Amino acid sequence: MTLAWPWALALLLLVPALATAYLWQLRRRRREAVRHSSVALVRAAAPRSPHWRRHAPFALVLAALSLLGLAAARPQVEAQVPVHSAAVIMAVDVSGSMCATDVDPNRLAAAQEAVRTFVNEQDDDTRIGLVLFSGFAQLAVSPTTDRDAVLQAIDTLTTGRGTTIGAAILKSLDAIAEINPDVPPVSAGDPPATAPAAPAPEIVVLLTDGANTRGTTPEEAAQQAAARGVRIYPIGFGTMNPTTLVCTREQLGGTEQDMPRWGMGRGMGRDGRNFLRLDEEALRQVAETTDGAYFRASSADQLSGVLTDLPRPVERQLRQVELSVGLVAAAVLALLAAVALSVRWKVFP
Repeated sequence: MTLAWPWALALLLLVPALATAYLWQLRRRRREAVRHSSVALVRAAAPRSPHWRRHAPFALVLAALSLLGLAAARPQVEAQVPVHSAAVIMAVDVSGSMCATDVDPNRLAAAQEAVRTFVNEQDDDTRIGLVLFSGFAQLAVSPTTDRDAVLQAIDTLTTGRGTTIGAAILKSLDAIAEINPDVPPVSAGDPPATAPAAPAPEIVVLLTDGANTRGTTPEEAAQQAAARGVRIYPIGFGTMNPTTLVCTREQLGGTEQDMPRWGMGRGMGRDGRNFLRLDEEALRQVAETTDGAYFRASSADQLSGVLTDLPRPVERQLRQVELSVGLVAAAVLALLAAVALSVRWKVFP
């Protein structure tokens, strides 16, 4: 047990002081009674209740004051408590490579269907947030229990150029910070360089089919998540031999435009990395850093199975629980009991 305000324990010194004053008052009354001319008359006037009844109300008052003094110090203990703010942030890759047709009808359409099913299967108390990323990451839907808002956003996904996995993780952390005051937002500055925090009740499910092309690296973003206790579950989607890219008109934003291009050749970057190919090594590192798990899905059915088998958000969490409220309640009950016994036994100062 720890004390938030240990200096408040000084209030407990009032208890022995009052007890001393009470005993002094009793002795003073005895001396006055002995000086009385008729001892028999004093005995006759004295209450016939058991000796301990005269002191029980005052003892309860002292107990109440002790409890209040301890409550003022704000004692705290670590305990497993239920968490009611659990949330799942779905970070979905909408880069142009998601139009690859190695998954029927293409990766993006299959991902939409699987994510839609996943959202519908969550219980009513779990909040769902949606982060979309291609050349940049954006929070499409803040964590909410409104399933219709999430499903509507999923049904209207459009593709873009680039893949910013690291930025998507950071944007997901900021979304969690909106509903969990224990998770500082990345935009407010990096957290202190300490050991990984206790698991937060929220998780991030990262669905991607490629490799990071710009901005913060996935490894750097994962370190930020670990410092906040947020677990990330990356899902690598698609085969390792992508075919042609065929987007629907809706997936291209409802306008006729050229298919996305990726620099040199078929998705080859200047460093020789193929950004149309899944960077499993980086995704595994993200999972390991954040105490999550990496999953691989090369078909629509496998993706649905992975989403179904994902660990549930933390339902109980080790937190500091303050005992002050319970101590104050016990003190009030002790005071009420003291008053009730004084009236019932006719014990008055």
